[in-house]
Amino acid sequence: MTSKTLHALDYLFQAEKHPPRPVSAIYGDESFLRRQALLKLREAVLGREEGNFSFTAFNGDNAELSDVLDELATVAMFGGVKRLVVVEEADNFVSRYRQQLEDYVLRPSRTGVLVLDLDSFPANTRLYKLIIVEGLAIECGTPAEARLTKWLVDWAKQRHNLLLSAAAADALVELAGSELGLLDQELAKLAVTLGEGKRITPELVARHVGGWRAKTAWEMLDAALDGKLPEAMRQLDRLLASGEPVGILGQISASLRRFAAATRLVLQSEAAGRRIAISQALEHAGVKPFVLQKAERQLRRLGRNRGARLYQWLLEADLDLKGDSAMPPRLILERLVLRLAAPQEALGISR
Repeated sequence: MTSKTLHALDYLFQAEKHPPRPVSAIYGDESFLRRQALLKLREAVLGREEGNFSFTAFNGDNAELSDVLDELATVAMFGGVKRLVVVEEADNFVSRYRQQLEDYVLRPSRTGVLVLDLDSFPANTRLYKLIIVEGLAIECGTPAEARLTKWLVDWAKQRHNLLLSAAAADALVELAGSELGLLDQELAKLAVTLGEGKRITPELVARHVGGWRAKTAWEMLDAALDGKLPEAMRQLDRLLASGEPVGILGQISASLRRFAAATRLVLQSEAAGRRIAISQALEHAGVKPFVLQKAERQLRRLGRNRGARLYQWLLEADLDLKGDSAMPPRLILERLVLRLAAPQEALGISR
């Protein structure tokens, strides 16, 4: 039997099509998806009753392979239930025991299921290639915006019993950002506030989602894109006083990615000898009609040079906030705001 890597969104909604394998890897930068995938896999292995007796978790920074293998080889306390052994934060564990784990994937225990919970899992490693064939690999990366909207609609119905329209899902991402854990929290609040089974419209989302933090994030972004640096820094200070830096970045990233996509479309059109209106490029990038005029003004001020670098800046900020830099989170976000707000000598985007 062969297996293949699949995205957590596919696994969560169709777990029955992907039964547990002796070795599984759950990996990616979206912590909410990793938690949900692990819960679903745990339920598939242990069921919902008495499963705790057959579950063991190790921390990958100090786990010994011999202890992990001993747990996998131990017969479950209650017959018919396999043991589930999870190595959390397993990146260092995999680095220390790569050869032995490769051998284990080919000759696994028949009494246990091993799950490696990883930040990253390079596709060019032998362990990855073995688990693809012999085990189960679940990718938990942040989904593309179009897929995120569909996930929200499905997740709202399945988990929160809410009828969320696609337009309402777009509005939710616009207000709360693209971090899935925050989006799930907002859906839970909508279910409590409005009642399960409620049909959720963009108007209801605008009325109930985000609170002052979402409003402040948008005010900060608008101030930065309008060149009002002191105001943008003041709003950022308010957000940092009561919010997670990664969540703040998530709230503004969706809009900035649309500006980046629109700039890329303008530049590609010009390279092909065509011209495209900025408003048209923004529409193609997913900017909603009710903010189109403001977005066009902001993109003109931002300019083509900065617009073309937005993807790079967002990736850099995201990686730095998640540990790639020793710079304090405040300085990472302040650097991004400064890049957006600083004046430019020429706007440089044609109509």
